[in-house]
Amino acid sequence: MVYLDNNATTQPDPEVVDAMRPFFDTLWGNPSSVHEFGAQVRGHLDAARAQVAALIGADATEIVFTGCGTESNNMVLSRALEIDQGPERVITTAVEHSCVLEPCKRLEKAGVSVSRLGVDTNGLPDTDRLSSLLDRPALLSMMWANNETGVVMPVAAAATQVKAAGGWVHTDAIQAAGKVPIDVKASNVDFLSLSGHKLYAPKGVGALFVRRGIRLPALLSGGHHENGFRGGTENVASIVGFGKACELAKARLEEDARRVTELRDRFQRGVLELSPDARVNGGEVDRLPNTLSVSFKGRESDSLLFALSDAGVAAAAGATCSTGVMEVSHVIRAMKVPRAYEAGTLRFSLGRKTTSVEVDEALRILADVLG
Repeated sequence: MVYLDNNATTQPDPEVVDAMRPFFDTLWGNPSSVHEFGAQVRGHLDAARAQVAALIGADATEIVFTGCGTESNNMVLSRALEIDQGPERVITTAVEHSCVLEPCKRLEKAGVSVSRLGVDTNGLPDTDRLSSLLDRPALLSMMWANNETGVVMPVAAAATQVKAAGGWVHTDAIQAAGKVPIDVKASNVDFLSLSGHKLYAPKGVGALFVRRGIRLPALLSGGHHENGFRGGTENVASIVGFGKACELAKARLEEDARRVTELRDRFQRGVLELSPDARVNGGEVDRLPNTLSVSFKGRESDSLLFALSDAGVAAAAGATCSTGVMEVSHVIRAMKVPRAYEAGTLRFSLGRKTTSVEVDEALRILADVLG
């Protein structure tokens, strides 16, 4: 099976698994305990925090470990409006992940003003409209890069506008971390969400950057874990693995990006040779090195996806058929992909282990599927 669905999840790196192993047998203490068992583990927890911070240019004290990226996003959107003299409205984009859009819907039902920026045909947000929404302090939640198309968003530029108007900025960097350089200081964001399983760490661990000086009320109340930001005993084994994955990602970032970009572009050229009228979504702007979203005219992504899977290629769909009705991704709809194309959208996402042989094999199989 050729695995081209790395934006869904990645295989844990062997070095990550090795780093985690001791925490299942010899280093099993509770990091909050005052005795030696706890102290041994606490040191590793602190080291992992520093590794995660280093990947995004943060200080270790600004990292809060969570259970996943969804929790990190929900923590900001559920609690930021409770900050003393905090934001009075929320602004986001029409192409965010559901773990941002769904909390925004809940806020609206509670009476909070929520505005969603539309995007152009390349998937970039309407920053002109953003300016018109900054008449009062706002929380902007704008993803660093889109999970479906890979399009990199103008987070730093948008943050400059929002901060100048006295607002706060959150970015969902779950897909971007470890693939493109991220510097929380240079981008001037206040909150940034991460997820372990998107960058070769295990599932069930995430992190939230909270800029020093901001006191975000806890989403999970309990003990004083994570400096009071998140109650609950830490998942130390997974956190250690997450830290190791961030260390590896930082060291390999440039080389991984160069190699994967070459493979992605090779695959994209091959797809367009097979189907010259196919549409590459976001192909005219900066994208993540590993991501290709392509729409095939007159096709249905469900049938393409199942045929690819049966033949040995794992990918993802940008549209699904439910009870005879084609449900097109909100991202594809927001980008105004032509109706003849929108139902036939597939996402191919390469990874650290993807090879040129696999790319060629996937193209061969795709040629058969397209007929």
